[in-house]
Amino acid sequence: MASRIVIRALVIPWVFGCLVIGHSAAARLPNIIIIYADDLGYGDLSSYNPNAAYKTPRLDRMAAEGIRFTDAHSPSTICSPSRYGLFSGNQVCRTGRGTRAFEGPGGPSYIKPGELTIGEMLRSQGYRTGVFGKWHVGLTWYDKNGKQLGGGFKNSLLIDYQRSTPLEDGPNQRGFDESFVTPNCPTTDPLYVYIENGMVKTPASQRHKRGNLPNPGGKWRWDNDEGWMAPDYRFVDADLLFYDKTLDFITRHRKNHSDKPFFAVFSTQISHAPVLPAPEFNGKTKGGPRGDFVFELDTLTGRLLDAIKRMGIDDDTLVLFTSDNGPETVHTDWMRQDHHHDAAGGYRGMKRDGWEGGHRVPFIARWPGRIPPGQVSEQLINTTDIFATLASVTGHGLPDDAAVDSFDLLPAMLGTAKKPIRPHMLTQSFRGEFQLRQGDWKYLNHMGSGGNNYTRGNLLKYALPETAPDATGQLFNLAKDPAETTNLFFSESGKRKELQALLKKLTSKDGGRTAPVNRKPIGIGNIPRLSSVR
Repeated sequence: MASRIVIRALVIPWVFGCLVIGHSAAARLPNIIIIYADDLGYGDLSSYNPNAAYKTPRLDRMAAEGIRFTDAHSPSTICSPSRYGLFSGNQVCRTGRGTRAFEGPGGPSYIKPGELTIGEMLRSQGYRTGVFGKWHVGLTWYDKNGKQLGGGFKNSLLIDYQRSTPLEDGPNQRGFDESFVTPNCPTTDPLYVYIENGMVKTPASQRHKRGNLPNPGGKWRWDNDEGWMAPDYRFVDADLLFYDKTLDFITRHRKNHSDKPFFAVFSTQISHAPVLPAPEFNGKTKGGPRGDFVFELDTLTGRLLDAIKRMGIDDDTLVLFTSDNGPETVHTDWMRQDHHHDAAGGYRGMKRDGWEGGHRVPFIARWPGRIPPGQVSEQLINTTDIFATLASVTGHGLPDDAAVDSFDLLPAMLGTAKKPIRPHMLTQSFRGEFQLRQGDWKYLNHMGSGGNNYTRGNLLKYALPETAPDATGQLFNLAKDPAETTNLFFSESGKRKELQALLKKLTSKDGGRTAPVNRKPIGIGNIPRLSSVR
């Protein structure tokens, strides 16, 4: 666990012969790509789960060529707050708003005007920035009278696109030079439109019918809402479209702006419901439709890695892969029943839950020119940490009022960290309730899951007996009890009170933060370069 920092180096003779470490005479800032999966659980990659019902060879290879973190977490157990955490480096509690997933013309954005975003930070360091795929941090839409619209499927028809666009709080107003995004979950939550650089070229004018979509296995079309859509909207091959847009951005950048580094976010919808693998991936695995779906994500990751290698920028491109939260409930249940595959990787809970399965996620980093290969790290980390890490790489000194929940992971990635980077970590469940980690200790400031109902339906079979029924919270030692089965709320009252006091301090509305102040970037000139010798 986090108190025992372990980095294991694997010997990979087919990747590197030996490593020569030195400093570049003219250090150039790296290109940066984030591949952001959706509802992908800790056990959904074969590098994390040797008993997976299918293989993910390209992501496994990516992990072998870089570093794989085994104690990584999303900031929230649902998508919109986690995405805010990625883009801002903050827990969603810092906004003063509740945890929610936006639907219809829901908004405004979680990201406030003037708030430093990861895109804006990197743009200030000379990057051209782009985001492609799912956005889902809230947007502001107006009707013909100039009234701001709230969420809800019916309100989609009330949007006045001329008044609403260019969107005042879209990606292009939040630090991105280029964007091609959907406002919500691309195949689940209407409004089903594409937003390109703040503009909607084709408004929603048709009613989507889920019966028009394939239904592999007779159940995997679950959670596809029949809202309003643009006539040119694509469901089945959504991620192929997002991949093409990402690759086009990188290709054009290399042609027209090769003197600058780029930052691209490939924000996929895999493996969010409904499960709709593109036709070329149907039947490619023994893991059923969802296995095929994850294999599609694996393949697209491989294609992107192959593309940057063809461009000759492989060694100077940092690629990060992670997920916005744990696996969906019915998906987890069906995969366990039908394919003996545990998407939660043996942990208790699923998407929405404060237990580990709700927010422990895969996290892989690859940078052949700088990150030593074959590392497996038990450092405690969070998606919010990407912000400070990229600031450190690029030499950006973060102000204390920005990214207040973001720690610099660069020493862990480089294999130089000798102690835990994070002394503690916050996460938030579906209902906005807090979970606090400190080393191997975990305190949940609530009873139950914090999200799903385990008293009925498909989840009833996964309910565990409550070992401290009179408690008002849950305390676990993950080193001894990684499945979170025995609540130590009363028997370890001293530790519980300590964590309760710490939680109150970290979440205070007056200066609450988890990250340290006066963070100093390492800078590219201080990152050793690795040279391969065949």
